[in-house]
Amino acid sequence: MTLFLSTADADFNASFTGFLTTKREDSPDVDAIVAKIIEDVRKRGDAALIELTEKFDRLRLTPEGMAFSAEEIEAECARVPAQERAALELAADRIRTYHSRQLPVDESWTDDSGAMLGWRWGPVSAAGLYVPGGLASYPSSVLMNAIPAKVAGVKRLAVCVPTPDGVINPLVLLAARIAGVDEVYRIGGAQAIAAMAYGTRSIAPVDKITGPGNAYVAAAKRRVFGKVGIDMIAGPSEILVIADRENDPDWIALDLLSQAEHDESAQSILITDDPRFAQTVVKAVEARLQMLERGKIAAASWRDFGAVIIVRDMDEAAMLSDRIAPEHLELCVADPDALAARVNHAGAIFLGHWTPEAIGDYVGGPNHVLPTARSARFSSGLSVMDFLKRTTLSRMTPQSLARIGPAAEVLARSESLQAHGLSVRARLDGLNEE
Repeated sequence: MTLFLSTADADFNASFTGFLTTKREDSPDVDAIVAKIIEDVRKRGDAALIELTEKFDRLRLTPEGMAFSAEEIEAECARVPAQERAALELAADRIRTYHSRQLPVDESWTDDSGAMLGWRWGPVSAAGLYVPGGLASYPSSVLMNAIPAKVAGVKRLAVCVPTPDGVINPLVLLAARIAGVDEVYRIGGAQAIAAMAYGTRSIAPVDKITGPGNAYVAAAKRRVFGKVGIDMIAGPSEILVIADRENDPDWIALDLLSQAEHDESAQSILITDDPRFAQTVVKAVEARLQMLERGKIAAASWRDFGAVIIVRDMDEAAMLSDRIAPEHLELCVADPDALAARVNHAGAIFLGHWTPEAIGDYVGGPNHVLPTARSARFSSGLSVMDFLKRTTLSRMTPQSLARIGPAAEVLARSESLQAHGLSVRARLDGLNEE
């Protein structure tokens, strides 16, 4: 049953703390299974991929048929209706424009000692994007992952997308082409992550893997981290809507359900300072559940993990929001900018009545790959920066080494690292001999 809380209740803090620690992923312990899959792919390469794809996706592949050919991609893209093609292109343009502004600049300067210091930015050489297949096939995720990589300057971008029974969503391939993806493979699950991390005869390894997936994909990403970089370990979707009474309750209900319909483990939370408005929203949610195609999924999410929290004022709302650290935060209040200024932890903030979270999922511009499970307290959504590395630069002159070198020698001696100190001392002695 949907949870109702009020900050006026004597036991609110205990109840709210318990709510925050509720486990939403009812997934089995998949780590041991994933470990075996990764080891199998490392040892047998393409043969393991072919067997696992036949087992899980009921699709028999050959090494030559793992990747979609240019002709296959062209044929699938041609099936996309003009209206959907135009929508994807609009989304891609907005995502590309937004992320282009994230590009950092190289810096260098000469400090007081005469040393040149600075840094430069460069992309990873190759990135791999995992795209879920089947029912959870989202072309928007292709754009959100691939475009920042290409804006960063990644030279090679490979996509792995499972195709159960050989079925592919043409929109996924069109999104890949629009975003500039170089290779698309019909491989899914933990085996796809292993292939991208370690490589096989048919799939070259990458340097970083991004993209959402099920519990097996998440466990695989966790296991290959260190061999390659990853974006994050994402959990079920979540939304927090903070709303005052000056809202259409049906709009707010739909916003809550926009995440609930993703997954039975998704979470939708309403915080409001008006109990009567809260009840009106709940009734609107119940009415809308009867109309949604994914109503059963949304109903389970709302029943098991949904929550309505009544606060005294918006100061309390901001405080609770920071404790939740939501993936998506909608501020449907009279002064959303003022309230946003009081929020420190959120993956993405949507300001005002006219900014539904769904806009951010598709055409807003900012990335929709966001931290879940309260990880917005310490991490950010996917960006161009995830595909860039910073390399520091420094150049000593004889004069700058003479000024700061002795301090380095002292510190090296204090750490009992003799060769460190001697490497500096040798140069200082060379200066004295000149």
